[in-house]
Amino acid sequence: MCEMSVRGRAIVSTENAIANYWATGDVYALIVEALRKAGKPLDQLTLPDLAPVDHYHARGFQATVELADRLTIGPDDHILDIGCGLGGPARYFAIRFGCKVSGIDITPPFVDAARKLTALLHLESQVEIAQGDGQHLPYAGGVFDGALTQHVTMNVADRPGFFREAYRILKPGAFFALTEHGMGPNANPHYPAPWSLDGGGSFLATPSESRVFLDAVGFRDIVVENTGEKYLAAYKQGMALAASGAMPALGIHMLAGERGAEKMRNAARNIEEGRTQPVQVICRKPA
Repeated sequence: MCEMSVRGRAIVSTENAIANYWATGDVYALIVEALRKAGKPLDQLTLPDLAPVDHYHARGFQATVELADRLTIGPDDHILDIGCGLGGPARYFAIRFGCKVSGIDITPPFVDAARKLTALLHLESQVEIAQGDGQHLPYAGGVFDGALTQHVTMNVADRPGFFREAYRILKPGAFFALTEHGMGPNANPHYPAPWSLDGGGSFLATPSESRVFLDAVGFRDIVVENTGEKYLAAYKQGMALAASGAMPALGIHMLAGERGAEKMRNAARNIEEGRTQPVQVICRKPA
């Protein structure tokens, strides 16, 4: 067996393991049941109704809003959400800016749920969800007016390749925005963490390394914002709710698995101990 085929199988195996880590089974049914318990009729569903659960990344909906606040997007723009999860950010951007949004995610149950939730909100004409890997985007070059990825890169083995793909599909002058847990100065994060149970499939880079990778690909006007304090406060708030038994019926915690509380505690501890460094990054492809 040649080295290339062995390596190819290893890559596919890693991708499948990461996809399975994030979700298996019928995620859509889980969300529908939580909506029922929360008293949210499906035929009257609104974007705010879904917001607590369909922004499946650290700090959830608030992080999406703050990222959107930093961007200029017009109604004629076409945006790509790489690692779109349940499609919440894609639908939010479509409604807020009146633009078209394509989303792509590696996890089949997320793609299935994202498509069905988009249909429930009658947004199929603005939001399209596909299954695929952000390291190998199935789009032509130079077609998107902007791209975003929220808390995806921690599981990306080939970060320079991931950034090259984002650069390739963007039009000249388009933005690229990302949020992530970067590696902190003290490294060695505690696990389980939100993106990995034991460190397997975890590929953290320091904020300075991410900047270097983006610059090497060709991105310019790179702005890196330290968001650690915001994330630490959010994790501590979640820990307090969990400790008091006051977690709501509908929220991203319901997708975190049996060790969700432990992941949250370690995420906070990693930030406090300088083992991870959450950041928000915005840059552009030169015009």
